[in-house]
Amino acid sequence: MPDALYLSTAIGLPYLGALVTALLPANARRLESWLAGAVALLTLTMVWLCYYPTIAEGGVVRAEIAWVPQLGLNLVLRLDGLASVFAVMVAGIGLLVVLYARYYMSSDDPIPRFFAFLLAFMGSMMGLVLSGNLIQLVFFWELTSLFSFLLIGYWQHSAQARDGARMALTVTASGGLALLAGVLLLGHIVGSYDLDRVLASGDVIRAHPLYLPALVLVLLGALTKSAQFPFHFWLPHAMAAPTPVSAYLHSATLVKAGIFLMARLWPVMAGTDAWFWILGSAGMITLLLGAYVAIFQHDMKGLLAYSTISHLGLITVLLSLNSPLAMVAAIFHTMNHATFKASLFMAAGIIDHETGTRDIRRLSGLNATMPFTARLAMVAAAAMAGVPLLNGFISKEMFITETLSASTAPTILHSLLPLGAALASIFAVAYSLRFIHGAFFGPTTGDMPHTPHEPPQWMRLPVEVLVFGCMVVGILPAATIGPFLDVAVRSVLGEATPYYSLAVWHGFNLPLVMSLIALAGGALLYRLLQRHLNAGIDGTPLLRRLDGRRLFDRVMVFLSWRFARTLERLLGTSRLQTQLRLMVCVTILAAVLALAPHDFGLGVLQLSPADPVIGLVWLAGSLCALAAAYQAKYHRLAALVLLGGAGLAVCITFVWFSAPDLAVTQLLVEVVTTVLLLLGLRWMPKRLELAGSGRLLSRLRRYRDFAIALGAGLGLTAISYATMTRVSPEGISRFFLERAYSEGGGTNVVNVILVDFRGFDTFGEITVLCIVALTVFALLRRFRPAPESIGVPDQQQGDVRNWMMVPAVTMKLLFPLIGVVAVYLLLRGHDLPGGGFAGGLMLAIAILLQYMAGGTRWVEDHLRVHPLRWMSAGLLLAGGTGLAAMAFGQPFLTSYFAYADLGWLGKLPVASALIFDIGVFALVFGATVLMLIAIAHQSVRSQRAAPTPPPAPQEER
Repeated sequence: MPDALYLSTAIGLPYLGALVTALLPANARRLESWLAGAVALLTLTMVWLCYYPTIAEGGVVRAEIAWVPQLGLNLVLRLDGLASVFAVMVAGIGLLVVLYARYYMSSDDPIPRFFAFLLAFMGSMMGLVLSGNLIQLVFFWELTSLFSFLLIGYWQHSAQARDGARMALTVTASGGLALLAGVLLLGHIVGSYDLDRVLASGDVIRAHPLYLPALVLVLLGALTKSAQFPFHFWLPHAMAAPTPVSAYLHSATLVKAGIFLMARLWPVMAGTDAWFWILGSAGMITLLLGAYVAIFQHDMKGLLAYSTISHLGLITVLLSLNSPLAMVAAIFHTMNHATFKASLFMAAGIIDHETGTRDIRRLSGLNATMPFTARLAMVAAAAMAGVPLLNGFISKEMFITETLSASTAPTILHSLLPLGAALASIFAVAYSLRFIHGAFFGPTTGDMPHTPHEPPQWMRLPVEVLVFGCMVVGILPAATIGPFLDVAVRSVLGEATPYYSLAVWHGFNLPLVMSLIALAGGALLYRLLQRHLNAGIDGTPLLRRLDGRRLFDRVMVFLSWRFARTLERLLGTSRLQTQLRLMVCVTILAAVLALAPHDFGLGVLQLSPADPVIGLVWLAGSLCALAAAYQAKYHRLAALVLLGGAGLAVCITFVWFSAPDLAVTQLLVEVVTTVLLLLGLRWMPKRLELAGSGRLLSRLRRYRDFAIALGAGLGLTAISYATMTRVSPEGISRFFLERAYSEGGGTNVVNVILVDFRGFDTFGEITVLCIVALTVFALLRRFRPAPESIGVPDQQQGDVRNWMMVPAVTMKLLFPLIGVVAVYLLLRGHDLPGGGFAGGLMLAIAILLQYMAGGTRWVEDHLRVHPLRWMSAGLLLAGGTGLAAMAFGQPFLTSYFAYADLGWLGKLPVASALIFDIGVFALVFGATVLMLIAIAHQSVRSQRAAPTPPPAPQEER
């Protein structure tokens, strides 16, 4: 199996697992966790198989699938040393989190949804770190924001979870938009979005005038994702998520995405003063602010959240130093932080799970009742504090060393780096002691909701694995983590990789002295703060007014309410007619301004002789359109019938000019939309004509609208006439005519274009149709008609059961016949007029007739349509056809056709595009019927009795 397949499997497998998990029943708790664990294990295996021997020898595994090569948009998968380290963290810690979540999540929680979101997030992170194209990286970047939003807000009943998820999505997704703009600038500078070409263009990028804007935009994306000042406030509020989510997202994955981006682009964007000042200042403020605030947190997860912010600031400072040795320390501490922070989050979750609280003020003496958990948490917290012989000590000492080396530079920020590192280290020891002493020591208290006890062994196993890693790396760093660190560093620095040592003992030097001072100073600081901490006072001393959430809420209120209301007041209107009028006027103005500088005149081609037959058709269609416009205000039914007449004239025109595919589609669309609109008219309130001066003003407004419509129509007619009387340039129609059969296997050029040459466009269109149908259904479910529309219409008063008897029987008998015609249109579409879209509409018309004949209740008692299943099957078939082509090494949605020899029946042309067209057929049918059901259910929904006020005349403004 080639390495390229390993990489694609590592990304696709979590998404497939998420889909399967979401379909499992809610009570299959064990099966879901086993499935999620197997997916995580297989994903880790795929990365490991790529690592040896290619990555271990310093190579790069790369797979490229052509997408839009002319624009440099190809699906590129790339695994090097840096990507492999992050991929192992994503899959490895993900596997441990799945095992932990199996015992943490309550039986009342919707477990399929949890594991589906978790696996989808894992796939998005794998896609991000394995991306070899910058646009592709941004795509997965935003997917991580989306799925993290779903995970943080998993407990939908909690207002804190909803608010935290909204805050995280707003901040990180906004940063993603800035990152997209920065990536577009990088692609413009380099001339390609391919990561290898970008990494080889460092001098070009740094020397370009657009370097600074690109740098600022890219770093905005990285800093928002990694919760750096001033965007750090979203991370503490994300602690409302379940603890497995926090252990996964906020130790090794989501917050590390910004670190990965900065490390990935370090060779081409670092080395400048702008890079140092932006990252150095943001990182140093974050390092100190997060460490200081963490000391005064009473919630264990809140303390870990602010400590995570601080450690991310530490890594950011290292990345800002423009030093190869600092890059080594940054990657090393990224790996170390993932291990001890994930174990600490899990330990906090165990305490919350077994005691019922995470409040340090209510916890005490757990060392006696939960001794094993206590020992594990103490070791992990000691690693976080930088205690010797643990992994955190080595990387933190490397950090202190680099700040001392950088302090010789002339700037004030460089000179303050050692002081900031020492102060942050003291704070780290203090909040680590707060975590250990507050929860595990002291007298046993009864102020806990549950009687504390040890968790199940398998729930504690992930913590034990991670803590064991902290100890082994701390004691034998060179033999354990050394080879992996070396491969990651060399993938970033290449030949500039410096010599570095992972020895535990470097002699009695200044960094060691500073580490010892930090340990002693942190212990002393914690001792001095005992009285304040025991008082249980909420808030951080000196920083109580620095509330990021309050600022965020104010900004959101300004943007979503005050600013939006101002724009609405200045530019908006509550009436659709006014909006449409403005839109048409702006369109006319734009056309006039575009054509005014040019010599606009008629072409030189001679007109064809006029045909009286088609002329009469056009005259009838024009009269229908004018009459529909005249009747639309007060006689909607008549306007709808006349509008159908205008559509029928257009259909005949298509037939006249040899466009049968368009004619069939137009006719079917006319039928479906007319019936749906007719059903919708039932629920619209009546409009009465005004009397007196109001009637005169209404007529004047209608004359104004008529003039605007006439101007737009005549203008478009003039442009069309001028275009068609000119010699048209060489187009692309000949290309499709010549290749429709030889490359698409069909003689119906229109259908071959839709399902083959432009299949990706069609796939996007049916996806939009699916979204629109779901939106219409959701809106109509919440729709409540006007009070005067609830009662039975005047036309249905009395005994009306016999009115539709004969037509109803006829329509019911036509159902199988119309179904056969729909399948016939589907199967003939590749060679003759028809196709999936027309067939889907035809089958939907068959269902429409049944609703008209028997009513909503009768149809749903006799027919089980399940439109959502039809839509899902259609999307899966259409997408599966494209993926099947990729499995054979061809671009997405590449078609294949051949002739199947059926013996005495002869040879039958078979094209893979037929499967795609069946998907279109299913989705169009399902979407149309879903909207029909949404409208039809209005007639059977029970309405709350309410007095019906007399209808008042409605005056148009």
